[in-house]
Amino acid sequence: MGRASSLGTMPDDAALPDHPTCLVTGATGYIGSRLVPRLLDAGHPVRVLARTPSKLDDVPWRDDVEVVEGDLTDVDSLREAFADADVVFHLVHSMGGSEDFEEEEADSARNVAATAEEQGVSRLVYLGGLHPEDADSLSTHLRSRIRVGEILIESSVPTMVFQAGVVIGSGSASFELIRHLTDRLPVMTTPRWVHNRIQPIAIRDILHYLAAAPTADLPTSRTYDVGGPDVMTYGEMMSTYAEVAGLGRRHMVVLRPLTPGLASRWVGLVTPIPPKLARPLIESLECDAVADDHDVDAVIPPPEGGLLSYREAVRLAIDHAQQGHVGSSWDEADPLGRPAEPLPSDPDWSGELVFSDASTTLVDAPEDDVWAAARRLAGTDIALDQMTPAPTGIFTRLVGRGPLRRGRRADRPSGTWSIGEDDVPNVLRLRADVEVPGELWLELRVAPSGRRAGTLHGQRLVFAPRGLSGILWWQGMLPWRRMALGKLADGLDVRSPEQ
Repeated sequence: MGRASSLGTMPDDAALPDHPTCLVTGATGYIGSRLVPRLLDAGHPVRVLARTPSKLDDVPWRDDVEVVEGDLTDVDSLREAFADADVVFHLVHSMGGSEDFEEEEADSARNVAATAEEQGVSRLVYLGGLHPEDADSLSTHLRSRIRVGEILIESSVPTMVFQAGVVIGSGSASFELIRHLTDRLPVMTTPRWVHNRIQPIAIRDILHYLAAAPTADLPTSRTYDVGGPDVMTYGEMMSTYAEVAGLGRRHMVVLRPLTPGLASRWVGLVTPIPPKLARPLIESLECDAVADDHDVDAVIPPPEGGLLSYREAVRLAIDHAQQGHVGSSWDEADPLGRPAEPLPSDPDWSGELVFSDASTTLVDAPEDDVWAAARRLAGTDIALDQMTPAPTGIFTRLVGRGPLRRGRRADRPSGTWSIGEDDVPNVLRLRADVEVPGELWLELRVAPSGRRAGTLHGQRLVFAPRGLSGILWWQGMLPWRRMALGKLADGLDVRSPEQ
């Protein structure tokens, strides 16, 4: 994995400026979309190479970077993008999108290396995968990543290749495989690789290494293994995820005849991950992925406070959904501060499963009066029964009664709403303090109606299910939740200030 031997020597004239200009390929991908704002925050001028620049139109850092339209197979476009760049991040990986993807990726790497040499680039940075020494037993996915790293290192441009295993964060394909399988299946059949050893790393920490690469001391071109503090089996990773997510114990039955092809079809059946993507992920798990050395510490110290544990990385990755957020938008996203949370650029199959049901009522009253009425209706602590007039108990039947939620005040009655977020004008998010198979939130919004007279009052139930029981619970509650939303809207008591 990590190679201590020198595979290339840093030229004497390769000194980098304090804030080298960085070019990022793959800026719309999982790693690239989270790396760019960190490079900007560090003071680097940033340019991105995009095959479809329109995908970057809505990102918050769009106006802070230079965008060059191009493709790794088009050398002319690479020349334009690489001109005057000091550091090039090569973050494009096809995950086996075609039968010839290994050769296609090798050709792209040769184009990157040759253009970097031609344009006088001072440093190349690439992210590969952890793997054992025996390359003959590796999947095509891992073999391709190794070959790309070798091509870049063999160039005359000083090169840093980081090798990481499973990256933990919402949107990471490897993590989403763990999430979706564990969420949906209390009992699962698994291939024998469930007992292989893995050294996962939090997305925050891999970004730490990448963002430090432009100015790190690099005496030679080489690979560096990077991994978090925990070495676990894949089965232990799924079990720990279940504990953090509040799921019951997961049971695994190992079926040795379960080939990667069969396993990928099975994953495609029970999760939203496409089988064509699942197969290279599964194949790459058929060997151990543990860091052989920690030489990276000599060139890039660990982040302040140390590397995140697997348990903490999982908590950060699932916290967004458990707080009742549905989807993600660039207006709400914080790609710099919370890299483990989902971004709008992440694939549709990424992110925790979150359900919602909403209704909107047009109220013949000014916006301020409607908002005051919504606040009165919600209060700070209000029994679920009181959320609806007659017939009472709709929300009680909707969410049930049960033990107090861990961390809730002992003096608060079971079956109440408490304010979860109140920092956005005319938006109130309430959390249900009841025991249900998941996290239940109620969101109230007040907004102008546009061309029509009156004010729009929106009510939305948001539910993050906990395992298969949560999914079934939400689906079975359809008639009751629709009735509850209707009663909630009917109970709005709008009074003008003089009343």
